[in-house]
Parts: sequence; C-alpha cells; structure tokens
Amino acid sequence: MDVKAIWRGAAVAESASITSLEQGNARVIETSIPTRLDCLRWGGFHTRVVAALGITWILDGLEVTLAGALSGALKESPTLQFSNFDVGLANSAYLAGAVLGALGFGWLTDRIGRKKLFFITLAVYLSATAATALSWNVASYALFRFLTGAGIGGEYTAINSTIQELVPARYRGWTDLVINGSFWIGAAVGAVAAIVLLDPNVLAPDLGWRMAYFIGAALGLVIFVMRMWIPESPRWLMIHGRPEEAHAIVDGIERSSKRHPDHEADEIFPKIRLRMRSHTPLGEVARTLFTTYRQRSLVGLVLMASQAFFYNAIFFTFALVLTDFFGIPSNDVGWYILPFAAGNFLGPLLLGRLFDTLGRRTMIAATYGISGLLLALSGYLFSIGALSAQTQTIAWMVIFFFASPAASAAYLTVSETFPLEVRALAIALFYAIGTGIGGVVGPALFGALIDTGSRNTVFAGYLLGSALMIIAAAVAWRYAVAAERKSLESVARPLACVE
Repeated sequence: MDVKAIWRGAAVAESASITSLEQGNARVIETSIPTRLDCLRWGGFHTRVVAALGITWILDGLEVTLAGALSGALKESPTLQFSNFDVGLANSAYLAGAVLGALGFGWLTDRIGRKKLFFITLAVYLSATAATALSWNVASYALFRFLTGAGIGGEYTAINSTIQELVPARYRGWTDLVINGSFWIGAAVGAVAAIVLLDPNVLAPDLGWRMAYFIGAALGLVIFVMRMWIPESPRWLMIHGRPEEAHAIVDGIERSSKRHPDHEADEIFPKIRLRMRSHTPLGEVARTLFTTYRQRSLVGLVLMASQAFFYNAIFFTFALVLTDFFGIPSNDVGWYILPFAAGNFLGPLLLGRLFDTLGRRTMIAATYGISGLLLALSGYLFSIGALSAQTQTIAWMVIFFFASPAASAAYLTVSETFPLEVRALAIALFYAIGTGIGGVVGPALFGALIDTGSRNTVFAGYLLGSALMIIAAAVAWRYAVAAERKSLESVARPLACVE
C-alpha cells in the first residue's frame, strides 16, 4: 500500500471540501490540518525547525551571558565606570524593553503571522546589539539594552507560538523545553568568549566588551538564512483565510515525515470547521484570557512572575556575587559560568521527556518546588560563609538543573493552553506582566543588595526568590492543565471554531 498516495488523496479530497464550503459560505472552511500535523512521527522538517529556532536562543544566550560576564569590565571601563547599581539598572532596562517588545510584537504576531515577525524582531535585536558596542555613557548603554530587549521579547512570542503549532503533540513538551534550553549553549560560548575578550593581554579593557557585542551581532546574521527553513503556521493560515497555502505547507511536511505507528495508514482524519477572520478584536482577547480562561491565566501569571524574578535576579548579578564576595577577577568569571550553563541546558534535555510522559502538572510542580527549596538551602550556606566560589557555582549548577526546565515550562504552559487566535498575545502578555513584576525589579534589587556588602541581606533576596518558586509549585499542582500529548485544539478550542 502506497501510504504517500493515500495521504495525497486525502489532501485533494479535503481541498475539494473546502472549495464547496467556500462557495456556500465565503467565511467557513472545514479542515483536518491539526490532526494531520499531530499524527506525524519526528522527521527532517521538525529537526530543521528545532535547529532554526534553537540557534536564535543560542545567540540570545551568547549575548545575555556576555552582558552578565561583562559587568566587571563595565565597572572598570575608563569610559563608562559603572557602579553595581548602574549594572543592575542597565539589565532592568533590557528586561523592560523585553516587556514592551513582547506586548507590541505579540499583538502583531497574531495579526500578520509568525513568519513575518521572525525577521522584524531579529532585525531590531541585532541592530540594537551592534549599537550597544558603541555606547558612550550609562544612558546610551541602557537605551541600547532596552532596544535589544524589545527585539528578544518579540522573539519569545513568535518562536513559542511556532513550536506549538508545527510540532506533533506527543513531542511538544520536550521540544519546547529543549529549544528554550538551548539558550544555555550560547551562554557557555559567551562565557568562553568573555574569558578571551576580557583578557587585558588580548584586548584593551575598553575594547574587549565592545568587541563582544559586535561579534554577537555579526553571528546573528546567520539566523536570517536559517529562518527561511520555517514556513508560516498552517493553523494560522487556515483561520486567516489562506487555506491553499496551509495545505501546500502541510503536504510538504508530510513528504518529509512518516505517520506515527499509533495511526493507521488509511485512517480518516477528523475535521474541524473554522470561520475565517482577519484578526481578533482586543475585547475578545480580554474576555478569552480573563473570563473564559481566567484560571489558566492565573497559572500562567504566577509561573511567569516567579521564574522571572528567580532567574533574572540571580543570573544578571551572577558576576557581581563572584567578584564582590569571592574576589574573582572579572576576566575569570566566564570559567564559573560554564558549569552553570551546563546545568541549565542538561535540565531541559534530560527532564524534558518527563513533561510528555509523567505529565505537565507533576513536572512543573516538582521542578519549581525543588529549585525553590535548593535556593533557600544554598542561600543559607552562602550567608554563613560556608561556600567557596567553586562550591557556590556547583550549588547554582544543581539548582538551575531543575529551575531551567521550570522556567521553560512557564512558556510552554501559556503557549499551549490558550486558543490559537490569542496564543502569541497571551505569551506576550504573561511574559510582560511576569517579567515586569519579577524580572525588571529583580536585577536592580539584587544589585542594591549586593552593594550593601552584607551576605545576610543578599540571603534575604534569595529567600524571596525561593518563596515565589514554592508558591508557583503549589499553584501548578492545583490548577495546571494536563496538556501532555493532546492536540492544541482539544486543550483550547479555537475561537473561530464552528459547530
């Protein structure tokens, strides 16, 4: 039996049914595209998607890690001469830009599509990163970091939407976590780059950190080519009145993949009927998020806010703790980031499968709870001076082995538990609110706490982060949606669905 021929026949029959429906009702279509996408086993197309999206996070990890590792160099720069507060303020500006960028670009992503936004946000991100290398004072550096954050905030919405809508349901959790976790491959590369670029024997102190940003922007040009591999979301195209394009894309995906053994070769795919629309009014978005799905919105907000504070407060001041409390030279900070980055990448890689097998609720609650408890324990050991720079780094490595999949699971949760029409804006909104509450405040707060020179004061900040993670674990256990291995349309029915 020629399975490919059967699939092509099914696609032709479906196209015919769409045509007849369009003749009778210009706004309603009938399609089995979601089911056809979810029945596939992993193929070459999915590998290309992971590569093209993962390299974006690798670049982001490179750029953000350089920003963290460069903290000491910025303080020593004869041009800038940053204080700890200035470093925290600049990092908060980056996160504030990410908040506003996520909101603006998230709204556009749902209106004009995922693919177009890929190139717009990448252009903003790379040009702002290059401009950062030309900073001449604290204000200009903070402005360019703000614009860099705006670009990366838009990337979060477009990329996470695309992962959900192109990857088969049985692989969705692991894929999302690994792509988001690939940030830390870039972090490791950034750490090594910082070791070389901040070596005064290689480059002058005021030149090394500038070169680091230039290199990051130049490497990002490769992503423009790789983005060509990723098509527009067929699910988005169906709702926005472009069914022929959607079917052409799915036909191409099926040619590079095989049907999963759980599905018979001659299986008839169930269809859904959708009323096409050009956009979703903001009033309907608000009702969907805060009335129809208000419990899911609570879960998304709590998960986002807690991980944002936990992650950004600790990571953006990582170098300051090492230099101020352990006396590590700023040009050696990169060596300590390497094991930290390894723990952050290995967590999603090794635990990600469990999010698709043991389930979302179990694993989200476990990773949030364990990372919160471990931070409280390591914070206490730090406060009494029981840790060296090496053991402190090992402690962070273990903590973030669990915290990294927890943070990625926050994006997974808000991107798969809301309808397609509002998915990108939902990611943007909860990222923006969560980062605004936890992320923007965190680096500036911890910079001020570190400036006091008191270990007990810093420990108080760690306890706050720990408490937020444990509260989030309890909320997830009670209210999170068991979305593992389910189609997006069964987890959250499209707003355009017609009975």
